[in-house]
Amino acid sequence: MSETWTVLRLLTWTTDFLKSHGSESPRLDAEVLLAHARGCERIMLYAAFDQIVDDETRAKFRDLVKRRSTGEPVAYLVGSREFYSLSFKVTPAVLIPRPETEFVVVAVLDVIKNSECWVADVGTGSGAIAVTVAKHEPAVKVVAIDISPATLAIAQENATTHGVSERIEFKEGDLLASLPAEPRFAVIASNPPYIGEAEISSLAPSVINHEPRNALIGGPTGTEIIQRLIPQAAERLLPGGWLILEFSPIIANRVAELISADGRFEEATITKDLAGLARVVKARRKS
Repeated sequence: MSETWTVLRLLTWTTDFLKSHGSESPRLDAEVLLAHARGCERIMLYAAFDQIVDDETRAKFRDLVKRRSTGEPVAYLVGSREFYSLSFKVTPAVLIPRPETEFVVVAVLDVIKNSECWVADVGTGSGAIAVTVAKHEPAVKVVAIDISPATLAIAQENATTHGVSERIEFKEGDLLASLPAEPRFAVIASNPPYIGEAEISSLAPSVINHEPRNALIGGPTGTEIIQRLIPQAAERLLPGGWLILEFSPIIANRVAELISADGRFEEATITKDLAGLARVVKARRKS
């Protein structure tokens, strides 16, 4: 008689299976997918190790694991990703929010400090930056910009979910070019496409094969979009306002040079991520 498929047995088998197919976090992947298939929180699995998983749930789980083994990201499989302790809906139309981008949010909240002001989130994607800032700063109004209508639709859903849609204006456009001269912003934040074409081969297959390419690739060197954004931001920031950008550590020096070359910024500082790599720049518009 074959052994019954309990929660623990499924997790153990799936962890080994996903590890053999290149997953960097096979146990976590297995837990997230099984919790999704069972319709429960992941933490609930720990109190259910001995429970037998019914055939319908196993079939749903099996399909998710098969898709994950081919490289499809877990966030797309379950339809959401946690960011700054908030759950964001994600689809293949948007870049999956990363922990590194939380450093952008931290920098924005640090310079706002409970003030009533306007913030721009350029290339909003899922709305992670815009929604999180609005959620944590009730007096702030945000303009969230993206070139993709499909992406903006997801960001709007996330804003509605978290109860901040009335304080976020969603604008379709290429960077800041389509915005009117007013209002001017206290902060312009962005996690722009910053991967250079030479880096594409170094990306994980799950990233380059599944996430939106136009949200990843910033041009031949990776700085092309940032180079366009810096002068646009200088025009639309209030005196003393802040430009806050995420970037690849590979282009850190070049980003600093571009900001300095513009001539309208001062007090540029770079923050390192949890891996100790340069990740976010914060530069103040001269008064």
